[in-house]
Formats: sequence, C-alpha cells, structure tokens
Amino acid sequence: MKRFNDDPEMLVSTHHSSQPAASTSPTARGADLLTAPAPDVIDPVGRLAAPVRLRVDHHRPDRPVLGGTGSAPALSWEVPTAPAGWTQARAEIEIARGAVGTLPNSTEVCVTEGPDSLFVPWPAAPLASREAAVWRVRVAGDDGAWSPWSAPAVVETGLLERADWSARPIAAPGNKRTDPAPVMVRRISVPAGTTSARLHLAAGGTYEAFIDGVKVGTDELAPGWTEYSRRILVQTHDVTTILTPGEHELAVVLGNGWYRGHLTWAMRENVYGEDLWLLAQVELSDGADTTAVGTDADWTWRPSNITANDLYNGQSTDLRLPALGAPEAESPVAVLDLPGAALEPTTLPLPTVIGEVRPIEVITTPSGRRIVDLGQNLTGHMRLSVAGGGAGDVITLRHAEVLEHGELGTRPLRNAECTDHVTLAGTGTTERPEVFTPTLTQHGFRYVQVDGFPGDDDALLASLTARVVSAGMERGAWFASSQPLVDRLVENTRWSTIDNFITVPTDCPQRDERLGWTGDIGAFAPTAMSLYDAAAFLSSWTKDLAAAQTLDGALPVVVPDVLEGNKLTCAWGDAITLVPWAVYEATGDPAVLAASAEAMACFVDGVDAVAGDSHLWRGGFQFGDWLDPDAPPEDPGAAKADPEVVATAYFARSAGITARAYAILGDAERAAHYEALAASVRDAYLDAYVTADGLILSDCATVYAQALAWDLLDTPRRVSGAGQRLADLVRLRSFRISTGFVGTPLVPTALVKGGQAATAARLVLEKQCPSWLYPVTMGATTIWERWDSMLPNGDINPGEMTSFNHYALGAVTQWLITDLAGLDVVGGGGRALRVAPQVGNGFTSASAVRRLPLGTARVVWELDGEALHVRVQVPVGASAELVLPGAAPEMLGHGLHERTVTVPQTRNGADAIRTVRDLIDDESAWGRVVEAVRGKHGAYMADPAATLTNFLKHELDSTVRVVPGAATMYSFIPGMEEARAALEAVISEVAPHAEPVPAAQRG
Repeated sequence: MKRFNDDPEMLVSTHHSSQPAASTSPTARGADLLTAPAPDVIDPVGRLAAPVRLRVDHHRPDRPVLGGTGSAPALSWEVPTAPAGWTQARAEIEIARGAVGTLPNSTEVCVTEGPDSLFVPWPAAPLASREAAVWRVRVAGDDGAWSPWSAPAVVETGLLERADWSARPIAAPGNKRTDPAPVMVRRISVPAGTTSARLHLAAGGTYEAFIDGVKVGTDELAPGWTEYSRRILVQTHDVTTILTPGEHELAVVLGNGWYRGHLTWAMRENVYGEDLWLLAQVELSDGADTTAVGTDADWTWRPSNITANDLYNGQSTDLRLPALGAPEAESPVAVLDLPGAALEPTTLPLPTVIGEVRPIEVITTPSGRRIVDLGQNLTGHMRLSVAGGGAGDVITLRHAEVLEHGELGTRPLRNAECTDHVTLAGTGTTERPEVFTPTLTQHGFRYVQVDGFPGDDDALLASLTARVVSAGMERGAWFASSQPLVDRLVENTRWSTIDNFITVPTDCPQRDERLGWTGDIGAFAPTAMSLYDAAAFLSSWTKDLAAAQTLDGALPVVVPDVLEGNKLTCAWGDAITLVPWAVYEATGDPAVLAASAEAMACFVDGVDAVAGDSHLWRGGFQFGDWLDPDAPPEDPGAAKADPEVVATAYFARSAGITARAYAILGDAERAAHYEALAASVRDAYLDAYVTADGLILSDCATVYAQALAWDLLDTPRRVSGAGQRLADLVRLRSFRISTGFVGTPLVPTALVKGGQAATAARLVLEKQCPSWLYPVTMGATTIWERWDSMLPNGDINPGEMTSFNHYALGAVTQWLITDLAGLDVVGGGGRALRVAPQVGNGFTSASAVRRLPLGTARVVWELDGEALHVRVQVPVGASAELVLPGAAPEMLGHGLHERTVTVPQTRNGADAIRTVRDLIDDESAWGRVVEAVRGKHGAYMADPAATLTNFLKHELDSTVRVVPGAATMYSFIPGMEEARAALEAVISEVAPHAEPVPAAQRG
C-alpha cells in the first residue's frame, strides 16, 4: 500500500497560499458563491468511487484549512458513487503530520468502523499549535472491497494557546474615531533559506493587511464581529510567496468597524473602546527553526489616506495622499497587554467579495441628480474608477435601497448616512484611472446617487462596479417551478440571506441598526441552512448567544449584545434552541448540540421557573407576533395573537427540542426530564387554550399555525378542526397574509399538516398586499421587512422600521423546498429524506436540489394531465421515503429513481361550487364575483375582496346562493341593489347546480 511518505502529493505542505492569483478578479474568486449553478445530475449507483469533498469541521470542502480549527477537528467526506445497496462499513484515514514548514515526521492509518462519513471524530493524537496534517480517506463496504484513496486535504493549526503569542497588541496614541485610519507598520527582514511564512492577525477594529502594498488574503472587514469582551477571532494566512528572502514592509490599516464606529439607532460610539489595536505575529521557518516577528515597540504607525470611516456613515478617502501613509509621518506605537477575551481560531467564513454587479442604467431624477441603478439590492460597496477630474475634486456616492417618486429614498436609513466621498488626485487617465474602493465600510443598496463625477452617463456607467460582500458560504439549494414569481421570491430570499450574513445574522444591512436580532434568525435558521451551508457561520454566532446568557436563562435580543439587556422572552429567547437544532438537522453534527445543550437547558429551566406548576408562560415582556400586518405602524407589537398562547407554544417547542438534543448526545436522564416537561406544557396548553374541536384562544392564524406545525394537538379531531379553522381564516383574508414574524414561517406547513394543502398553495400564490408575491410584483429583489414597505402609489411606508432587505419573511422558501417540491431532510445531515411533493394547486412543476453533507439530493416533478412524473436523486449513504398521491409509500436507496403515477383531476368549475367556501377557493369564480361588485358602492371601492369576505365570514358552509343577499344586506344604501343584481347574475353562471337558499334564511 502506498504511504504518504511515498507520495509527493502527501507531504506536509509548506505553501498553501491564502493569496489569490495575480490574474484572479474578485468576480472570479466569488462567482461560485454568488451564481453557482446546481450540481450536475449523476447516478450515484456505479462503481465504488474515491471519496470526494473532504472537509474539516464545517469549513468549505477541498480547501486547505489554515488556523481555523482546534486540536481535534472532525472529518467528513462524500462517496459519489457506489453499487446499489452499498453501505459504508469502515473507513481508513491516513494522516501525515509535522510542524508547519517541515516534512512529515509521522504517518499513521486510523480505521473507523460503521457507516458514518460525517463529522467523524479526529482519529489521531490531538494537533499541537503550528502543526500541519495532510489526510486522505478510503472506504469499504461489507464485502471488504476498498475504494481508491481520495485526493489529499490539508489542515493546519494556528496559535492555540495564549502562550504561543510573543506579540503584544499595539495602538496608535491619540488616534480617535474621527481621525484618519491608522496604518501600523513594521519592516521585516526575511533570511535566506526561509521555506514557510505565516501571518497570524487579530484586531480591535477591522483591518486590512498589506505586504509591500499587496493585500494579504481576501477577507473583508476582518476579524468580524463577535462578543469582543469574551472572544476575538484570529486569522492565519500563508504568506510564503510574498515574504521571500529580503526586505519587506508589513502595513496593516485599522478601521473603526464595530469596535468604535457607530452602532444602533442611538448612534453609540466607542462601544468596545476608544483605541483601535492590532495583534500580529509573523512566523518564519526554514524547516528546522522558527522565528517570530510580532507587534511590539519596534512598530510604528502613520495616518492613511482614509480620512474617515464608519460602517453606518461611509468612508472618505483623499487620493492625493499615499494610500498606506507617508513614512515621514510615522510615530511610535503604544504597546498594550493581551486582551482579556479569548483569542480563538476563525471557524466561520469571514466576509469576502463573493461577486460583482454592474449597473444597468443611469437615471436623472426630477431634481436633476444622477442615480445609478444596479438592478439588484445588495450589500457591499462600489468600486469607482475615474479618468479625468482635477486635483481636489470631490465625488460623492450616496446609497439607498429604493427610489421614492424618482428621487433617492433615504428616509428608511434613519441616522445612517451611507455616503462615501473620494477626493481626486487629478492623475487619472483612461489607461491608469484613479480607483476608489471603500473597504472599511458597508452599505445595503440598489441605487447610488453620484455627485461630482467628471463625465457623461456612459462614462459613469463604465466607471462603477458593485462588489457584493458576504460570508464565503457555499450555496446549498436551488429551486424552480412553473410559477416565475415564486421563483423570484426564492431568489429574493437567497439575496437577503447573503446580504445579511456578513459576520453575524443581521436584521438588515442598510440603516442605523444591522444587529444580530435573535428572533429573526430563530425563525429563519432552517431556511438559511437550506439555501447555504451556514453551519459554521451560525455556530459561531450561537457561541456568543450562549455566552451572553444569565443564570436565570435570559438572553439578549441582539447578539453581540449592544443593547445591553437580557430578557426571558419567547421567539427571541428560543433562538438558543431553534438555531442549534436547525444546524443539527441540516448537518447531523452532534457537536453543534453539545456546544449549546447547557444553554438550551438553562433557557427552558428559566421559563419553567416563571411558569411554575401551571406550565403556562404568562406575564413578563413579550414581542409576540411582531409586525402583524394589522398592527399600526407605530406599534408593531400590537398583534392579534394572545402573547401568552404564543409564549406557551414556544415553551413546549423548546422543551421538546432540548429533550431530543440530550437524547442524541446520549444523556438519557436529562432527555427524559425535558420530554416529560414538554409533555406537561403541551397538556397545560391544550387544557387552557384549545377546545375539543381544535379552536384556539385568540382565534387567529398564528396560534393555529404554531399548534399544527409543532404537533401540539393530541387528537385527530383537534388537528382536523384546527386545520379547517386555519384554512377558513386564510380564506376570509382573501388568501392574504395575516401573521407576523412568529406565524408567517409556519402557516403553509401548518395548512399541509391540517389537510389543507390547496389553501397553502393559494396563500403562496396571492399577489395582493399583504402577500409574499406583492413585493415581487413591485419589483423587489430582496425580502422586505414589512409586506407594504413600498405602497402601491410609490410612497415608502411611513413607519420608522421600513427595510427593503429583511430575510425573516422569506422563510416560506423552506416550505417551497421541503413541501411543494417535496425534498425534506428528516434525518440529521440528510441521512434520511422524505419526498412527498404537494402537486397541483396552481403549480404544474417544481424542482429542488440540495447539496447535503452526504452529497446531492434532487427532486423534479411535473404534471402532464393526470400523469405525475417524478425523478429523485438520493446520495450514497442516504435513504428516502417516497410518498406520491394514490401510491403506497416506498423506501428508496441511493441512486436515480423515476416514477409515474396517476393523479385524478379534482372536481372544478361549475360542478364544484356548492358552498361559499367552494366559491372563495375557486380563484376564477371568486375573481368574477369580486369584479361584479367593484365600484358598485363606496364599501366596495377600496378593497372589494376584503369587504366581501367580511360580509360572508359566517356563511362559509352555506349554499353559494346566499352570497347576493349576504353581501348586500344593507340594501337601503344606494348602489346595493345594483351590486345584488350583478352578484345574482355571476352566481347563476359560476354555480348553476348549487342548492337554493333554505326558506328559513330567506328574507
């Protein structure tokens, strides 16, 4: 057997650069992240192939992991093809290891037994600081035949212990938030014979590092935003190809970032400190010895040409000045003690430029301003190239998400200025333009107002490029259907995800907020984990959430906690159970649960203490069903749903999740405790709030959605009754949204569980506001915070909270993937799938592709008359339950599977409409009824559909022939008789076979 020492590819690498190739543009580096196509269709049944997509922890596969792990990383791999029925029985993992920059000093083969290929515990001795390992794997089934070896993968630790740091943080004395960004500088002499160079970096503030003027790495806004008082992330870069023998200059620009820039709508300053600081350590190795050059008193600092920088307000740069400052302006640094916070490896993908977007047109506003339209709402910054202009000329870039009556719509930004300024040196030519790239700020925008540009519209278009900045996550899902507006809705959700996943899951990327609201991500985490491999990103954030918990179980409502106040509140607090559980379900990694289990239990125990023997969560502060569309703009918490009913449902949900987490972790005693608690809470909920027929206190869509989606109802009678009532509530709102943050993600799933799949599809397809598709019809390219963030007349919603890039309401995308297309993960990491598409009901086809930890899963279905054609791709290591209409459930192993079944056409048209409920459910007939009364009287002028359903809300089971009378009951009002006559004519056409109105109801 070939060993690592015999294979040149398997030597411990001395160079796996974090630097892009000189010819690689940001678009090329990030195109696979922004516009990645779905994986090709392959048949997983075939010869036993070598494992692929090797990964360490939750890092992106098939890439070297430098300094981004601890001493015992978990290992995963995919088997792309294997014979039918094959199951992995064992794996051999071969590891060569040694100090960074050296040849391997040991090679070992570790054997693991069983089918697991996901998050296999590190099988060898723990890695030490500065240790590199190259590993590869092969697998065998029960027949003992081995696959070929995989290609090698590299993992390298950074500085795991505080004692590894000889460097000390340095600061620029006297440099304040409003001063030019400081540049920390050190000349480094690299001796001959150096074979390896690593740069370890951490900072208070954001940073960009340069060696001889060349940027190190591709990170943006490093080291990201964590709970700085508790932990700060360290980045490790391979700089071997830059630090060649000779003299070099290392210069690091520090930005205010989250550390001392503005935060929250109060525009707080210096939240984490007044002085930016840098901790840097260069380590040079010749294969035998290592020399460290760290931040100390030998460094100097100088002001850069970035004269102002702030994440909210923007960046100002003077191109007349040297970018990295003038050597003659250098001053001594101040040396500080190591921070009290932990210095941790960067386990999440930091922000990077994932792609570029070119503007589509220049708009001249009514006031004569020039605005560039990118055609897409995004997060990042503009790159401006200028040929021409005079020295001292200033160009201003003002960013916003929307236009309001032809002008830049800046009111939703509130206090955030979102404006960049560049002062020209006057040296730009066509061949060598002046370039402005404001990398120390971040904007959420589609439109850019440009003032002072020295050129016509064509030159302006050519000079600007938007750089999309987001965490470097791998795309995880693709969806398509026969409904183009729904497909755009999914795409809008994807964009809102990448726009808000920078280093924490923010609520919005544009205004004076941009905070890690727990309620938003608690509702959206399953969708995020489908659309992207967000496991590392969310696990890092959850670590800060758990660390901020107080002993009573209370948690901050934003993380990092810059609002400084923990609350024991439902939905927002439940993020501590919902987010880790969503990550576990998508990945199957028990370490995610292990890291959060104690915090989960502490939260549930805290709620239990408040509830007491009643097991009902009553009293205390609750956000409730936030942003209920019926709530007034000035009071977004005034929801229809009773907050205590909502809170108790969450209590049951989180107790149940905590029980399942402990069961997975093997703690049977605690699992039993929390399962018993969950059962007691469910019983109390049912006794206090739910009738035997499934009616629930406060009788609104949100409470029914919780009960059905979370399986809180204990009898078929209650499930059926709640499902029917939820469907009726949706009908009576003319299939428009009536729920806020809590209820909205749950309603479609709840309708399907309640036996009302057709109503779920009709709800999703509705276009009138409030609905998922109304923003799409208004040209939205991201998910809005409010259903009516933009009013039909072009006015921006007058509410103070009016973002056009909030992912939470896009959580319906998860239902489209799992239920409509029918690709649901029911076993952690995709080991078990359920394929049960909800066919028809306005859709003639749908498809979903998911890149799961085990491999690619795919479902494609199409209706052709009464024939339903379904194609399913199941990856090696997974199984799928296939549930199709009219067919017995079937278990599928890995492979490509095709089925065709007959789906009888449902009764429709005039033969189907007998009751008022039937009429409302028939989109065509109901549309004719609505049009029949439109404009006949003032009551029907603004919203005839809503007025009709209000008149008919007590008649759903009545014959449809009651409609003319019930809808015009106030016959003494002028115009009502005309409306009645119109309705009688329409009803006679759309429902000719309906029963007459009973004599007792006539009048």
